[in-house]
Amino acid sequence: MSKKGQVIEVEQVVIRFSGDSGDGMQLTGMQFSDTSALVGNDVSTFPDYPAEIRAPQGTVGGVSGFQLHFGQKEINTPGDYADVLVAMNPAAFKANLKWVKPGGTIIIDIDAFTDKNLEKAGYDSDPLKDQKLGDYNIIEAPITTLTREAVKELGLDNKSILRSKNMFALGMAYWLFDRPLTHTEAFFKKKFGKVPQIAEANKLVLHAGYNYADTIEALPSYRVNKADIKKGTYRNINGNVATAWGLLAGAEKSGLPLFCGSYPITPATEILQELSARKDLGVKSFQAEDE
Repeated sequence: MSKKGQVIEVEQVVIRFSGDSGDGMQLTGMQFSDTSALVGNDVSTFPDYPAEIRAPQGTVGGVSGFQLHFGQKEINTPGDYADVLVAMNPAAFKANLKWVKPGGTIIIDIDAFTDKNLEKAGYDSDPLKDQKLGDYNIIEAPITTLTREAVKELGLDNKSILRSKNMFALGMAYWLFDRPLTHTEAFFKKKFGKVPQIAEANKLVLHAGYNYADTIEALPSYRVNKADIKKGTYRNINGNVATAWGLLAGAEKSGLPLFCGSYPITPATEILQELSARKDLGVKSFQAEDE
């Protein structure tokens, strides 16, 4: 039974998802932003990739993040400081704490705050015991433990189980901001249609995160009303896709052929992928073997 009581209405929110590069933070952020757009909010996003190529797992250099700013009015930037931070490990916590507003909410996977992971992140002691954190509302959620519990009947291997824990964090965020789960459930069905067991695992974990947030007393619930947007057909795109489309439009208007030679590396891979799919517009692309 839902414990959701008073829902606080706010005009706009900045939320940042952060974790290791393998924790699925880009997917988590995109799902939240897509859902927010579908319910009528204006959205601006900023994916933040690791500073180092293949940095050691659990280190600050390997932290990946996704920040989004959504609201009921026109949103022009991804925001500066976050109202909510989701940190999947100590490194993500350390890298992003300075970007959280005083009084902000920080959701952490307390299972990841082991002595080994604290050492990898460069901590000499447990930062959660620091009295300076009193300015924040810190939610110590056992995300890894509850993810395992949610899918224990499916017989999945450990790697597959851990890949879905980002959906627990997403479920908590959906509850926190009164978002529906239906869009992400449809995404699972489409993306994992050939592996229904994985689709079911992600769905179970998503609901587990939502229900966990609903049953603890430490989280308030917020609502961001629809933005006043003119009726029409809209598309949610990122900077890479916009860059590719700009190049396509430029080539079309100038009457010049478009060639893209690129080495596929995050975050620019998507530009090559988008252009290579537009042979119908005369685009020629070449995937280089090195930089």
